[in-house]
Amino acid sequence: MSDDAQHWLVKESPSSFSIEDFAEKGSTPWYGVRNYEARNNMQAMEEGDLVLYYHSSASPPGVVGLARVAEAAYPDPTQFDEDSPYYDEDATEDDPTWYRVDLAYEATFDRKVPLKEIKAEDQLQDMTLVNRSRLSVQPVEADEYELVREMANAD
Repeated sequence: MSDDAQHWLVKESPSSFSIEDFAEKGSTPWYGVRNYEARNNMQAMEEGDLVLYYHSSASPPGVVGLARVAEAAYPDPTQFDEDSPYYDEDATEDDPTWYRVDLAYEATFDRKVPLKEIKAEDQLQDMTLVNRSRLSVQPVEADEYELVREMANAD
C-alpha cells in the first residue's frame, strides 16, 4: 500500500452485493455506474487506492468494511451490451462513456459505522457522504478514512 494512496467510498445495497458477498467473492468489477460525477471519481481511482464499503438501502445505512482498487478504470463493457440494463446506445467502443474499476475485498468491520454517527461527528462535517450522501462513488480525505476506521474499531 502506497503512502500516497487516495481514499474513496463506494455504496451498494446489501440486497444487491453485501459485504458478505464481497468477502466470499474476494474481488469484483464495480460496474453499472451511470452518474457522471461518480464516473469521474472512478476514472481518478488508481490501483492500490483505499475504499470504504458502504451499505446503502440498509437499516441503518453505514460503512461496513474496506476494499482496495485492484485495477484502475477501464471501459465498462455493459454499456455496449444491448441486453444489459446498463446499455447506453450513445456509447461506442471508440468513445466509451462509462467506466468501471476492479475492487478487492480487504475487511469487514466488526461494527458498522452508521451514517447517523458519521453525520454527528464534528470532524466529518466536510465529508462528501455528509453533504452529498446520494453519490455512489465519492472521494474521502485520508483523515476522514482513518476516523471512520477508528469509529468501527478497525485496526
